[in-house]
Amino acid sequence: MNQVIGHYISGQHIRDSQHTGPVFNPSTRAEIARCAYADAATVARAVQAATSSNAKNWAKASHAARLQVIYKLRELMIARTDELAEIIGREHGKTILDAKGEIGRAIEGIEFACNAPHVTKGEYARNVAGDIDVFSIRVPVGVVGCITPFNFPIMIPAVMMAMAVSVGNAIVWKPSEKVPSAALFFAELWKEAGLPDDVFNIVQGDKVTVDAMLEHPDIAAISFVGSTQIGEYVYQKGTSHNKRVAAFTGGKNHMVVMPDADLEAAANAFVSAGFGSASQRCMAVSLLLPVGEETALKLRELVIEKTKTLSMGAYNDPTADFGAVISAQSKQTVLQAIDQCVADGAELILDGRAYQHPIHQNGYYIGPTLFDHVTTEMDFYKQEVFGPARGMMRVSSLDEAIDVTNRHEFGNGSVIFTRDGKTANRFFMEVESGMVGVNVPVPLPVSYFNFGGLRRSKFGESHLYGPDAARFYTKLKTISQKWPDAVEQDQAISLAFKIT
Repeated sequence: MNQVIGHYISGQHIRDSQHTGPVFNPSTRAEIARCAYADAATVARAVQAATSSNAKNWAKASHAARLQVIYKLRELMIARTDELAEIIGREHGKTILDAKGEIGRAIEGIEFACNAPHVTKGEYARNVAGDIDVFSIRVPVGVVGCITPFNFPIMIPAVMMAMAVSVGNAIVWKPSEKVPSAALFFAELWKEAGLPDDVFNIVQGDKVTVDAMLEHPDIAAISFVGSTQIGEYVYQKGTSHNKRVAAFTGGKNHMVVMPDADLEAAANAFVSAGFGSASQRCMAVSLLLPVGEETALKLRELVIEKTKTLSMGAYNDPTADFGAVISAQSKQTVLQAIDQCVADGAELILDGRAYQHPIHQNGYYIGPTLFDHVTTEMDFYKQEVFGPARGMMRVSSLDEAIDVTNRHEFGNGSVIFTRDGKTANRFFMEVESGMVGVNVPVPLPVSYFNFGGLRRSKFGESHLYGPDAARFYTKLKTISQKWPDAVEQDQAISLAFKIT
């Protein structure tokens, strides 16, 4: 019988659950564990821990004391990278090299959390009137609920929670039920780093678990990353329960290539940014938009040539460029999107539907698939395809490229390749995307800049990391303060609305 991967509450592993679901190794399709699904009572138990005196003492701790834990967590993440990469790869299917890259970005986010005292500093004004001083402070919101996706089992949680914890909050986290083990490993690192037990809690689960978190009155804020449909639901339901919610959702990221660009570099960039991690990234390049017919023909040949060299394999195969998609359902959804694009009239120039791994024939593999002549009327343009199927669109000008990009409902990331500064400047000023790359294929900002899309790629006004994240996890208080002389002179009462 497979082990049950359970919850983590008050520093203890909890495995009692009436409901469980399977956890697979996508590389082989083998069921490797069962994941416990939390009900409302289990969520309430986790929230009770997060509101305990132990957790409240963490909120009162000095910046110096909290940062010692963050520093230690960073060192442990570095030391345990190999173990963590193995756990991620086994349950997600991404290669070990890709998993280590994810861990590196997680460490970067933890490092930025060490800046919490700086980015949460308040303001002060002396003697605004009548010897009154006014100043502002930021204090923790209390309990933060984190709901994270399968595609980055450790990077997204780390950048969310390191800052939330650094500014003094307690955590109740629901990881994806498809990749539950990395969460428990992360919890053990927090414990070893010295974080008090009640501050960090994990509830594994599904929609029942999510709803219990959204409805619980003692969870003050919700940070979510996932699909647009679920993110909108989380935002609407969470805010209806008077929570602050930041939901980061889908993307359909366009890469525009101008005629003056280095086409060899652009082709390399499209293939790497498009197919990395089996295209299961919200910042992956989805559609290639060469400007002009000559650019399109040259780029098409380069992209075909480079895509054909890609190899698929198990997560621990050092020769694999990318691995399997996360589940049988995911594979079926991607295959249906490919079939629909064929039916809609796009030209299928590389077909990965029939790919089968020579050893792991039951794994959830799809070979790299490439379309040309995708149009804005096709579902392939409209919908996010979370798997290794990418497309080319034909545009005649920069104006048309910007129009095609802005016409889409998502605005996560957009990219342009060009040698002309004026063209680049016009693109990043006019394109409606939250993150823009100029000759950079994946414009994922470093952790000390804000991360977040526009339009339906984000619900709420915060950002996933960067200075805005620190503000999201804190609430602002403004204090007007006056210290009278030891002996007050009698003063007449005034009912006027003013500062004296």
